[in-house]
Amino acid sequence: MLNLKPLASVLVALAALSAQEARCEILALLNYESKPTEAVRKEGIAIIDIDPASANFNKIIKDIPLPPDLVAHHIFYNPAVTKAYVTALGRSELRVFDPNSSLEAMSVVDVPDCQVGEDLAFSEDGETWYLTCMGSSNVVVGDARSDKVRSVIFAPASSQGPFIQNPHGIVLNEAIDRLIVANTIRPDLKDPGETITVIEASTQKILSTHKVSEKPSPSGAAPVEIAFTPRAGMQIAYITNMMGASLWTATWWPKSKNFTFQQVYDFSAEQQGVPLEMAFSDSGDRLYVTTAKPGNLDIFDIADPYHPRLIKAIAAAAGAHHVVFSADRRYAFVQNSLLNLPGMSDGSVSVIDLVGNEKIAEVDVLKKMGLNPNCIILLPKWRRGEG
Repeated sequence: MLNLKPLASVLVALAALSAQEARCEILALLNYESKPTEAVRKEGIAIIDIDPASANFNKIIKDIPLPPDLVAHHIFYNPAVTKAYVTALGRSELRVFDPNSSLEAMSVVDVPDCQVGEDLAFSEDGETWYLTCMGSSNVVVGDARSDKVRSVIFAPASSQGPFIQNPHGIVLNEAIDRLIVANTIRPDLKDPGETITVIEASTQKILSTHKVSEKPSPSGAAPVEIAFTPRAGMQIAYITNMMGASLWTATWWPKSKNFTFQQVYDFSAEQQGVPLEMAFSDSGDRLYVTTAKPGNLDIFDIADPYHPRLIKAIAAAAGAHHVVFSADRRYAFVQNSLLNLPGMSDGSVSVIDLVGNEKIAEVDVLKKMGLNPNCIILLPKWRRGEG
């Protein structure tokens, strides 16, 4: 008699494998805009499957249109991941939606004192948000529950004291009661700054402004993003200088309640420029930095935080900008586009295998449609905490 047990076992295994493959997906939100060469301007948010093992890899699952003059820029989650906020360069408003339900149900939050809204930071209790406004040179403070504006932090560069000028990056460190803001560049990409500004978070008092360039002023360094290392016992923030092609640290000294600053890496030595976003490993011993020229994801060993050691520069594509990670840290996904700028707007998303430290795939569905993604963030089910 024919023994069918082995065949049955094989069929069960194949069925299980097929079911597993069917469940493979990593869904990301990518807000996009049409490229300058397109006759009709288009904006929207696309949900795309970016899992290279998925049958739906590189496919748009849902497309949510946005007003063509919004110029949607970044997407941020609140700490509870119950709201997603879309900042806008073209309108004085935020778009807000629940990322766990229907994305089409967006509300509009008016921020009339904000021109060219860039980055958001949130208090740990989820009660407050801080929005940098590059066009109006201020920081708008909002109630994160009602999304009503509470106050505006403002001090022009023409004042005799510390100032805020064309702010972009912002970070809140409640352990030391400080906000740090990067004074980057004018919205027309002229007059790049060279300073960061320190603010007392509890009082919103502007305390000091510090130069982060070793070159004579005006150096045009354009500091753009700030991120504190998650390593326990350390109050050290890294700063990327977009035009200065350098990485700096800001070190907090509890006794004096001040920061000191120093350059710790020069990207130009590696023929790289325009460093932008940063992320850390869970243990805090690895730093990931995107550089838009020629387009890399750089992995650093920061066991010694003041002497980052480049482990590998992984080629992504021109305009390498935002980066997110799969939940198992197997993959990094790098969005490749910076403000539709020539030579820095490939329009794809690079899939980086962090086991072999190499690019293994490309999400180019938007690129083929003549669209540029401006930001990438994973839907809550697949995220690790970035953004």
